[in-house]
Amino acid sequence: MKKIPILSFFIAVLMAVLLFSCQSAPAQSEPIAPEMQQEETALIKVGAERTDVYLSTLKGKRLGMIVNQTSTIGQKSIVDGLLDLGVDIKKIFSPEHGFRGKADAGEKVKDGKDVKTGLPIISLYGKNKKPTKEQFADLDLIVFDIQDVGARFYTYISTLHYVMQTAAEMNLPVLILDRPNPNGHFVDGPILEKEFSSFVGLHPVPIVHGMTVGEYGQMINGEGWLGDNLQCDLSVITCENYTHDTPYVLPIKPSPNLPNNLAIYLYPSLCLFEGTVVSVGRGTDKQFQVAGHPDSGIGFYDFTPEPKPGATNPKHNGKSCKGFDLSLMDHMDGYQWKNITLNLLIKFYEDAKDKENFFKPFFTKLAGTEKLQRQIENGKSEEEIRQTWQADLDAFNQTRSKYLLYK
Repeated sequence: MKKIPILSFFIAVLMAVLLFSCQSAPAQSEPIAPEMQQEETALIKVGAERTDVYLSTLKGKRLGMIVNQTSTIGQKSIVDGLLDLGVDIKKIFSPEHGFRGKADAGEKVKDGKDVKTGLPIISLYGKNKKPTKEQFADLDLIVFDIQDVGARFYTYISTLHYVMQTAAEMNLPVLILDRPNPNGHFVDGPILEKEFSSFVGLHPVPIVHGMTVGEYGQMINGEGWLGDNLQCDLSVITCENYTHDTPYVLPIKPSPNLPNNLAIYLYPSLCLFEGTVVSVGRGTDKQFQVAGHPDSGIGFYDFTPEPKPGATNPKHNGKSCKGFDLSLMDHMDGYQWKNITLNLLIKFYEDAKDKENFFKPFFTKLAGTEKLQRQIENGKSEEEIRQTWQADLDAFNQTRSKYLLYK
């Protein structure tokens, strides 16, 4: 394998920084963003907080709550808050990562009981991704309130699909308490092809779909994706003072390995590495803010993944990985990014000593197509690859426009 000269190293590092048009700033352990973002976030009222609009709908009904640690009203869990208001909650249904949001990605989440309320918790992950009719049989209304991050492979929207499907089969209404999409300001990436549908991508949408959960639920209904001519009785409590151009700082990290807003902005691009031999920092304190491999010939940053909460057996556990540290980037303009990037992915593939095993089968599920891997293997540039998406993205944006609830 030909060694890369020192100038190329500098170019690669500079490229990693310039990819996102950012300047240096300290990495944060919590979703902290610039003052301007915080001020705009403070004006937003999420759907769950608008109890004056939907509380009367809940009273007198037996509820099933699709919720996790992000489902809050102010500083309080929505479950606790609604119980205090006299609402009859019968069951909690938890998605990937569990009700408290501490499980690893892909880890089986078990059924159980909430210690604080005594309510039964039913996992909607693992073998029971779709709730059964028996689990919904003693309910009058399903409430869905989970913070999403706007990427197709983030599995909460797949959970929404299956919840809506079972509810439609039973003529049971679903109420979505909407929340902003931190990546809702752009649409990008290849459209998922039907034959590559999986739990990390059920629908023919691009990697970044640019919709809130409420808007996405409307698209699932409107495009007939529930199958068998099913239509879910769906209602959405919208956010106040939110548009798709409004930056949003998440008050609670949405999953164990998205610790701050920078990681959330980088996630649509870096998650593709999960289908390769490259680590994106699971098992470190910079999850989805670094990229590296033990045999890397590019980059100057070293990190060693080790077991941590939310990453009990990380990729390259205990091995020193060499690559790039993106955590020092200033994310002041993060909400203005209008596309994902493939440049780092292409760079790591070009550098790989064992190209034949660089991509794993999971990559195709994440990409939603075999074309992207082939394009990279054939030496296509990011610009050339992006051109092949454009016609499909234009068509998707036309469809998407029918379901938008916000400017």
